[in-house]
Amino acid sequence: MKIILSLITTLLFVFPLLAQTGVIKGTILDQQSEMPIIGATVQLMNGETNAGTTTDIDGYFRLTEVPLGRNVLQVTYVGYAPQTLPNIEVTSGKEVVLTINIEESISELNEVVVTANKDQPQNEMATISARQFSLEEVNRYSGGRGDVARLAANFAGVSSPDDSRNDIVVRGNSPLGVLWRIEGIPVPNPNHFATFGTTGAPVSALNANVMRNSDFMTSAFPAEYGNALAGVFDIGFRKGNKDKNEFMFQMGAFTGLEGMAEGPLGKKGGSYVVAGRYSLVGLFGGLSSVGTAAVPDYRDVAFNVDLGDSKLGRFSIFGIGGSSDINFLADEISEDDLFSADDSDAYVTSQFGVVGLKHNLIIGDKTYVRTVLGASTSGNTYFEDRYLDRLASDEKLRIVEFDNNERRYTLSSFINSKLSARQTLRAGVLVEYFNNDNFARSRENSEDFDGDGERDWFSIYDFDGGFTLAQPYAQTQYRINEKLTANAGLHAQYASLNEQFVLEPRASLSYDFLPNQKLTLAYGLHHQQAPLPILFLEEQVGDRLMRTNEDLEFTRSQHYVLGYDVKLGSDWRLKSEVYYQDIDNAPIDPFPSSFSILTEGADFGFSDTKTGLINGGTGFNRGVELTIEKFYSNGYYALLTGSLFESKYEGSDGIERNTPFSNGYVLNVLGGKEWDFGSQKQHAFVVNGRFTTSGGRWYTPIDLAASQEAGRQVLNLEETFGEQYENYLRLDVKFGVKINSTKRKLSHQFFMDLQNVTNNENIFALRYSRLTNDLNRVNQIGFFPDFLYRLQF
Repeated sequence: MKIILSLITTLLFVFPLLAQTGVIKGTILDQQSEMPIIGATVQLMNGETNAGTTTDIDGYFRLTEVPLGRNVLQVTYVGYAPQTLPNIEVTSGKEVVLTINIEESISELNEVVVTANKDQPQNEMATISARQFSLEEVNRYSGGRGDVARLAANFAGVSSPDDSRNDIVVRGNSPLGVLWRIEGIPVPNPNHFATFGTTGAPVSALNANVMRNSDFMTSAFPAEYGNALAGVFDIGFRKGNKDKNEFMFQMGAFTGLEGMAEGPLGKKGGSYVVAGRYSLVGLFGGLSSVGTAAVPDYRDVAFNVDLGDSKLGRFSIFGIGGSSDINFLADEISEDDLFSADDSDAYVTSQFGVVGLKHNLIIGDKTYVRTVLGASTSGNTYFEDRYLDRLASDEKLRIVEFDNNERRYTLSSFINSKLSARQTLRAGVLVEYFNNDNFARSRENSEDFDGDGERDWFSIYDFDGGFTLAQPYAQTQYRINEKLTANAGLHAQYASLNEQFVLEPRASLSYDFLPNQKLTLAYGLHHQQAPLPILFLEEQVGDRLMRTNEDLEFTRSQHYVLGYDVKLGSDWRLKSEVYYQDIDNAPIDPFPSSFSILTEGADFGFSDTKTGLINGGTGFNRGVELTIEKFYSNGYYALLTGSLFESKYEGSDGIERNTPFSNGYVLNVLGGKEWDFGSQKQHAFVVNGRFTTSGGRWYTPIDLAASQEAGRQVLNLEETFGEQYENYLRLDVKFGVKINSTKRKLSHQFFMDLQNVTNNENIFALRYSRLTNDLNRVNQIGFFPDFLYRLQF
């Protein structure tokens, strides 16, 4: 604590308080065609400071001598709705680079100035159940660990009552239903310590510092998104500063040590941005903060290189990659370890990488073609050695082996044309080729059939091959008048692995029936391929192993959503949505049982004995959500999100049960305040808080007597998901200081994030211990002080 206080004191008093200014620059684009707007007026609206400029032939503008701190920007252009951007934070260490989309008016009626808050997504065709998020939000909210997925858990309809992982439950759906996209192409699980087929993990590998404003969607997605039932993270990488070199150094408990550089590239308006991170505990050891005493080691790198304009269009190269490893040793773990057992040693590695070439070609003044070629790889290994009798000897037996590798080659291409001020059309295709080499075997539930004194191996899967997933689509937006907008589209999906083909209509209608109130109605038909670890499962048929799940059809979900949105003044917003999701064709057992694919995805692995599955399972999710948000202004912000929902399913036994994700309710209350200080109000002291609570997870109780007899955990399947853990509750408090140097281009930020300040004992799981021969309660992570220091220059 003395070191922290010393650092804060240094930041506050080392730099003399002299006048200093910053820079705001960027590009103004037409919202529908994404063409540059030439001659648009860009003006600061800060009372006495009203400097302005106009955009050049590339839609580019640059404002200098901008006061440090929060600023308001307004963009106007004849024939377009004026747009106001509040609370643009300007620092002395980094120039602010913006991309601003403005919308053409379709009538000569009196126009209302549009305020660009986070209530509208980047994708203009996502009119409901969608929200954009920014780097500032990722860094601002308490308890977020710089993690995009944990940020989304604050939004209505989303829950993540598991401190150890960042899987998110969207409207009662399994986390497996989430789609991750980077620069328009689907990517593997972008997390450290990720396992094959999952969408979450303990630590994010996505570096928020290289991201631009991106979208998160929770239902009835536009037609360009497919192979997902729950939610979509549509993430874009920002461009670097094309005028001057800038640098950043950052250190945090979760994000680790980080360095970032950006600047101009070439003479055609190109730029680069590159950032790399390495875990602090991996470098220095010490107490881990992810729910285990084992030391996690992880590192990642991300970059975006814009090659500038050329006669062939604009090219850019982007990429992200990471690797991680951890060893869980029985002699070193604690009793409350979340991930390991007290009678085994386990060795874990994972890695993933994505690289892409993006090309944008302008055709005429209202049409462009965007094409992305991508290649990705992901893999993980898991080896577990079980002590035969730990109390008596050190003799061990290899009990589990997993070695998964996937390579994916992707082509995404679409044409976007603004047919008129009223109508925009987009049509394209996404093709992915998967090349998989997956191997898994286990002795966990086996017997010693050959009499050699060791339980025999049985194969879980052994797949080496490839297949294609193709997704063509077309969608259009038609602005019937200033108040009424319709979106419609058609998405198709074909999987060569089992030759399944589906068509999916999507439609939405948005009606601004009053100047500050809007109703939205949407429908979407969505399909998703069964998880590959389930499709690849092997079963002994006669004298050979067969993949009896390979012909499973897509799971189908129909989304119905009704939304109401009202602006309660310039900075306040209330939004409510009611939804119903009807799910069918889910894989289930061919005999009466409680199993359904809809309950998978809450952990690192999958059921490994569920072969011979058939399509026939059903389920539904329904609920109501409320968001009350005060966007940042006058030095503070506030956000309240609440959800009441239920998630049910039926297996082949025809009994309706709760899914493990049917928490019942989620409540988040967030807020924050900034106090400016310094002779020019160039510094700020910041306090943020977050309170979250939700219903507990549903679980299947353990049959203790059967477990003691078998020497391993045995579940009481007659009560599948029949019991519920107690409610989850957590309070986080974050405070910090922002210092802008008044002598040079330099800024500092320091934050202390006190997570679970009440040290509330939220349950993680009940487990059967092979050593104690009894049930043990394991709690989630208790109080943990996270920190972040950032230097920009």
